[in-house]
Amino acid sequence: MADDSKLIASINRSATEQLQIAINEFKGKKYLDLRIFYTTDSGSSWLPTKKGVTVSPENLELLKDSIEKAIEELSNEE
Repeated sequence: MADDSKLIASINRSATEQLQIAINEFKGKKYLDLRIFYTTDSGSSWLPTKKGVTVSPENLELLKDSIEKAIEELSNEE
């Protein structure tokens, strides 16, 4: 991750892959970055892939509402 990144959470997908959720800054604007990272040295260092998505601050509330709706939908299936 870049030095100006603030890691919020890491979600393991496998022993060599994880989803990292971070706040990054680009050209003076902050955004949420959800990106797949990989490791080749048993987790000592993690490298970003091109697989990911950035979310601007003005879309965070919509993302939050969508995740809450997904949680509700998936909880009802159990």
